[in-house]
Amino acid sequence: MSVKIKNVLKGSLAYKAGILPKDILTHIDGNEIMDVLDYSFYEKDAAPTLSIIRQGKPIEISLDKQEGESLGLEFATYLMDEQRSCRNKCIFCFIDQLPKGMRESLYFKDDDSRMSFLFGNYITLTNITDHEVDRIIKMHISPVNISVHTTNPELRCKMMNNRFAGKSLEVLWKLCEAGIEINCQLVMCPGYNDGQELIKTLTDLCKWENIRSIALVPVGLTGHRQGLAELHPFDKKGASEVIETAEEFGNKTLDAFGTRRVFAADEFYLIAEKTIPQPEFYEEFAQLENGVGLWALTKSEAEQELKVSKKFMPFKRKVSAITGEAAYPLIKELVDSTTAKWHNLECNVYAIKNEFFGGHINVTGLVTGTDIINQLSGKDLGDQLIIPDVMLRHENDMFLDSITVEELEKKLGVKVHVISTDGASLVDALVNIKKRK
Repeated sequence: MSVKIKNVLKGSLAYKAGILPKDILTHIDGNEIMDVLDYSFYEKDAAPTLSIIRQGKPIEISLDKQEGESLGLEFATYLMDEQRSCRNKCIFCFIDQLPKGMRESLYFKDDDSRMSFLFGNYITLTNITDHEVDRIIKMHISPVNISVHTTNPELRCKMMNNRFAGKSLEVLWKLCEAGIEINCQLVMCPGYNDGQELIKTLTDLCKWENIRSIALVPVGLTGHRQGLAELHPFDKKGASEVIETAEEFGNKTLDAFGTRRVFAADEFYLIAEKTIPQPEFYEEFAQLENGVGLWALTKSEAEQELKVSKKFMPFKRKVSAITGEAAYPLIKELVDSTTAKWHNLECNVYAIKNEFFGGHINVTGLVTGTDIINQLSGKDLGDQLIIPDVMLRHENDMFLDSITVEELEKKLGVKVHVISTDGASLVDALVNIKKRK
């Protein structure tokens, strides 16, 4: 395989060496270049030799460069080829539970090993090639994020609706044997991979020192599951049992490796009505994207900001903040602590009920513009409405239902202030808004 060069940055090493747009890059120092991982890995070599095809003729170009120095080549896509989609039909797949009519990009199911390394995406290993596995081991790419769900091959096939899902566990064990660092995700489905099955899975995973974290995440169920497998959410008893198992194995890995590797998502503690552990329990917060330790970290950040901030507020200020139902108690507590310190500040906190997705969806990251508009229209929101960026796509301009921030402002008649999803940013946003003239 080879990749076509789209652009050569002017003044770069490749530009000075005479490499041209539309040249086809096939190898660097004899190593085949198939995509961004190959290129990123071998581009760093000192004094590389590039194998190029120009107008059908092979040529070789040697560059005099320092190790780590960029070549200056650009390609048509970031990955340098097509992003790979998922081949599974998991019983818990959230994308299969989306309502119709949303923007097309939201229905794409990613399962690409390169995205795991580059952006932290989780992969199932069901469509990874032998070449990719060997490359991960050769380049010692770490960490790799893997959606395991269960180490029971038959159950994994059943949960993922893929007859190869059980056999692909062999790739997981091969990566473990090679010493590749791995983060694991288990989407927990009551009656499937909890109970004794969870104990088996954690027993299998926790014996490997290079599996550095395991997140247990409750299945998310929307109101759009027509024709899908029958699933039900965790109740208080079931959530408590998951927490108990997670903490038991976390204590075991703490004794064995000096670090706690197994964590239940914050949502399990909320369902079980248990106190969420202190920040130190979560060590390096390796699984924040899975909602593990986010509550403790956010609270700690806000409390620290409240402790050190000496900002002065000489005038009265009224704002509003929104969050999902699950995080409402935390955000309300942090806002109340802030208004207690700055008496001129008034802030109403609104928990947005997720009517758009229905079902049992209450996390902040899935709040839509439609629900915000429907539930806040006509309310006195003050000078600004504070929203966390987790509600928006990467560009911070649009909600999942394609409502833009600008549209939200027009509908509600208030300026929207988008903040980072951390405690310090919340406190700073509350007390650092300039008075309108």
